[in-house]
Amino acid sequence: MAQRPRRGAVALLAGLLLALTAGPLQATAATPARAPAADGTGMVMVLDSSGSMAGNDGSGSTRIDSARKAVGTVVDALPDGYPTGLRVYGADKPKGCDDTRLAQPVAALDRAGLKRAVAGVLPKGDTPIGLSLRKAADDLPGPAGGSIGKRTILLISDGEDNCHAPPPCKVAAQLAASGVDLHIDAIGFQVAGTARAQLECIAKAGNGRYYDAPDARALARQLQRAGQLSADGYRFKGKQVRGTASGSGAPRIVPGQYLDSIGPNEERYYATDLDAASTADFSATVVPQPGAAIDSLDTLHTRIAYGTDSSCDSTSELFGQHEGATPLTSGVSRIPTQSGTGGCDKAGRYWLVVERKAAKGSDAARWPMELMFHVEHPLRKGVTPAQSEPEYGAGGKDATLPTSAPKDVTGGTGFNDARTLRQGVWRDKVLPAQTVWYKVPVGWGQQLRYDVEFANEPTVKGYSAATSYGGTQVYTPFRTPVGSGTGQFSPQVPYSGRLASLSMGTVPVAWTNRYETHPDVRPVHRNGDFYIAVTLGAKASEIAEHPQIGVVLRIAVLGKEKSGPQAGASAVRADVSPGDSRPSADGTQDGGGGWSAGRVVAVAIGGVGVLLLAGLAVAYGRARRKPRAGAGNSDPMRGGSW
Repeated sequence: MAQRPRRGAVALLAGLLLALTAGPLQATAATPARAPAADGTGMVMVLDSSGSMAGNDGSGSTRIDSARKAVGTVVDALPDGYPTGLRVYGADKPKGCDDTRLAQPVAALDRAGLKRAVAGVLPKGDTPIGLSLRKAADDLPGPAGGSIGKRTILLISDGEDNCHAPPPCKVAAQLAASGVDLHIDAIGFQVAGTARAQLECIAKAGNGRYYDAPDARALARQLQRAGQLSADGYRFKGKQVRGTASGSGAPRIVPGQYLDSIGPNEERYYATDLDAASTADFSATVVPQPGAAIDSLDTLHTRIAYGTDSSCDSTSELFGQHEGATPLTSGVSRIPTQSGTGGCDKAGRYWLVVERKAAKGSDAARWPMELMFHVEHPLRKGVTPAQSEPEYGAGGKDATLPTSAPKDVTGGTGFNDARTLRQGVWRDKVLPAQTVWYKVPVGWGQQLRYDVEFANEPTVKGYSAATSYGGTQVYTPFRTPVGSGTGQFSPQVPYSGRLASLSMGTVPVAWTNRYETHPDVRPVHRNGDFYIAVTLGAKASEIAEHPQIGVVLRIAVLGKEKSGPQAGASAVRADVSPGDSRPSADGTQDGGGGWSAGRVVAVAIGGVGVLLLAGLAVAYGRARRKPRAGAGNSDPMRGGSW
């Protein structure tokens, strides 16, 4: 018999955490270590150099001088080699709606060249924003075949378009519709009224974000945030595939990693052939532009179907917050029953289905999507698996975590470049609207337990009435999110610039967990790299004075690692790291179903809380099997780690 679609769990975390004292982690302009940008990736800054930029910025300097300094700040913070260029308008003649030129071509990052180019800009003329946006799209590299890049137009302006043709909002919408990889961010420098409204319209129509900069310091801060978010975008990997709107004609896929895209309220079908005994794990990760407009109930739904009316498994994941889009992953499995008599225990053709449900007013862009499909063969004949491990036990909230001094680390942009961490204390920085990624090897019989602490940071005006959120999620090696609907952990904490902490973890890894019914136990059925995603809400850009804020992770891998999933398995030698590949020790027919030590897996944070009651409560929504109340985080915060 086919299982019914799973429906969800909602956890409620009430009450702001008390502010604890800790020294702020200062943001620096140090260049982050990142993998090379994908083909077809690049950013062009479009700088307003019209006559109004010669005006006073309120601090005794001119607006153009502040813009020059801000551009210098952002180029210092961009990763080495990131393709970056500069276009200016209104810089060459006192009047003229054709006054736009490329001051620095989009090429491997030339910090000195960009600073020279902006230093030579003298504000003179009109404000042809629409034409400049159209030209800027041509300045960027073309879309890359076979991969998903990220092309960014970053507009900095102190006023509205006074040329009117072509209309800038219309141009932005046309450009954004030209591909999933292009978006337009806009920064309004000391703007209000119709000028601000137009820049907000450009950002929204261009699938990007609007940043408000009321003064020179805010301009530098917001420009750095926007530039780094673009450069640190999710690194995709996979083979291109195009799903169909129904099962008829769906492309056949085999185990591997794939790339596609999906529009609002659209379904995508993929076909595969399965035997009667193997477990099939399927996940989809969508990656909207950071902070793009979403509704808290916007959903990513995955299911595995067999025949005409059988749904083997079904899962939905919600954004669960109103601050803007983050990557979102939904994972689902076809697990044959122990009796072998279930409706999805047969060999034959199955369909892997992804559906994106979007509310009216949500981002209308197509989202790039990364798919992971894995087939895990049954244990060898005669191997008896160890019993399931459905309880958190020593890996719950009372677990002892490391307290050593933190070591600096730079998280990855997604699953494909997630930074490997071992047990210990680690320190990183995160931007508003950004998710950073890590992976931790976890062996048979072990469980992952960690805390995330968001730093005590100086706020924009010395205090902040705004409240954002910090969030985390943990994923299995096959990218199924776990840990949110357990009643044990909460995936989000309110953040207002004061120290805030939350906890997360998994049950111990056991092969027979696949036969458990709880949605946060069943997926923890395979050893390997477990993924940690840490997110800072987009609204934090209104709070923190520094472009980034500090985060500390305290990670523990608890329990002795076993040599395999079988009952009575011996403990692994101390010199063998958890999750390392060992030939056939786990008792599977092929030593892991083809999942090698060099595997590439992906993760995305999803379903991280809804801020309610003016920041006094957070509701977390996530559709899984059956509702289960969540519990607040009662762990004490640990100061002195920054």
